[in-house]
Amino acid sequence: MSVNSSNIKNLLSSLPEEPGIYQYFDKFEKVIYVGKAKNIKKRVSSYFNKTQDNHKTRLLVNNIVNIKFMVVSSELDALLLENNLIKTYQPKYNIQLKDDKTFPWIVVTNEPFPRVFSTRQKELQNGQFYGPYPNIKAMNALLGLIRDMYPLRTCSLDLSANKIAQKKYKTCLEFHIGRCLGPCVGLQSEDAYNQWIDEIHLLLKGKTHSLILELRKKMHNLSDLYKFEEAHKLKITIDQIEKYRSKSTIVSSKLNDVDVFCFLNEADRFYINYLVIQEGSIVHGYTNEIKKKLDENQEELIGFILPELRSKFQSKSKEVLIEFDFESPFEDFKFSNPQKGEKKELIELSKRNLYYYKKEREKRNSIANQQSSTDRILEKIQQDFKLKELPIHMECFDNSNFQGTNAVSACVVFKNARPSKKDYRHFNIKTVEGPDDFASMKEVVFRRYKRLLDEKQPLPQLVIIDGGKGQLGAAMDSINELGLRGKIAVVGIAKRLEEIFFPGDQFPIYLDKRSESLRTIQHMRNEAHRFGITHHRNKRSKNSIVSEISQISGIGVKTETQLLNKFKSISAIKNATLDSLQKEIGQAKALILFNYFKDK
Repeated sequence: MSVNSSNIKNLLSSLPEEPGIYQYFDKFEKVIYVGKAKNIKKRVSSYFNKTQDNHKTRLLVNNIVNIKFMVVSSELDALLLENNLIKTYQPKYNIQLKDDKTFPWIVVTNEPFPRVFSTRQKELQNGQFYGPYPNIKAMNALLGLIRDMYPLRTCSLDLSANKIAQKKYKTCLEFHIGRCLGPCVGLQSEDAYNQWIDEIHLLLKGKTHSLILELRKKMHNLSDLYKFEEAHKLKITIDQIEKYRSKSTIVSSKLNDVDVFCFLNEADRFYINYLVIQEGSIVHGYTNEIKKKLDENQEELIGFILPELRSKFQSKSKEVLIEFDFESPFEDFKFSNPQKGEKKELIELSKRNLYYYKKEREKRNSIANQQSSTDRILEKIQQDFKLKELPIHMECFDNSNFQGTNAVSACVVFKNARPSKKDYRHFNIKTVEGPDDFASMKEVVFRRYKRLLDEKQPLPQLVIIDGGKGQLGAAMDSINELGLRGKIAVVGIAKRLEEIFFPGDQFPIYLDKRSESLRTIQHMRNEAHRFGITHHRNKRSKNSIVSEISQISGIGVKTETQLLNKFKSISAIKNATLDSLQKEIGQAKALILFNYFKDK
């Protein structure tokens, strides 16, 4: 993972797996990118979990120092919110959207015999607007449906009563093909035309249930007349209208300018979320944590923070939505506590953002506290063992044998005062005969750090030798031979009194039994012992199996290996039939083996 600060890793782990938008900030706290995602966590993590091929993307990732997000109800909401935020902040890395392209609206004009069409220019004095529509196909399907059901005029003529009375116009092609009833020449009354407009307003507001029933009836009639192609077209239109019916909580024809303010009242802090809604869309979203100073209550919070937020985001709305009944102390706006409908949905959206923000903060604080504890432990170890630098990387060695046989050694690795089990290593003693603990320690320490040097791997800042002055001296022989004296700090720990030995010192030191340094060293020593004993048991068990077969006269090493490769265990060999043994090792050896286990 390529990141610019440890903070980024913490942020990635706490992102929600929900649709929404995310914002990237540079070191100057400026928004440099706004994106949308079906799954915020997966999308944002993808920037950091792989090497980016695109040069601009690499530049973007290299400049990210902070990430913020906002969850929304659907992908549609995320798309609209992304559009609004990009227009507001004009982030450096969203240049592909700087063509000022906006989502279209459907307008019902303010004029005699109103027209219905799509536009990207929203001038409220020209009519009533519905939208915007990120899904252009759905919008066009809706307009097509309106035109199919209502033969409205498409011309831009002035159809005032006196112009029509003057008979200044002639019918056009739309009239002759049945797509217009000719209001321009007085063939359709304005009252009848306006009835259609009233129905269209209901349709655009989302009241489509009766319309869909009518369309389905028409579709079935066409099917009965074997007009399957036309029926299929209506089926597609119905599907598109069904999708249109699922209205967004962000886009609404009913909501104009309104603010939303929600908060969580904790023992020592408030979590707040503030949304600014303009023309039915979220243009600002702000979530923060405010620590209490004098155990402020919710009324004091509202009186303190809300005017500041309204000033910060230049909100002029006359209504603020909150979760409870509250008499407004302000003259320029009122509070509302909605119980249902679109306003209630906005309250729920604000509360969801609060939940995720609080979860993120708690996760971040937990990691910060954990990191603080780690730093404290490492600093204490550095102080107690007089190290030149923090012991980020520590290793501990322990030897194990059973009555002088199967000698092994274990090396455990701790990073940031915690076990790094993927770096654990065990060693089979190769050059030492018999139970020589000192020589074994010398061998494994030499092998371990000779390999790290050859592979140019980082060396530990502190090495712990499980044992007293003898084991420590043997380890130092290898350290000196490798030229690492002074480059690696090495100490020994004797089990009985937890004595800490330093190379060259005659007397040990004793750490406070409650010391975090000693507890960490004991943890390493115990972990090395556990890891070594586990490996030793496995090796001794394997050798005991082979030795039992090797006791049988007439069975050699090659046959032992062949049998174990085939049957996997001594138990399976004992239970094998004579025929299966003969197929594997021949008749003569099979009889020897079979009779041996039969006699036992």
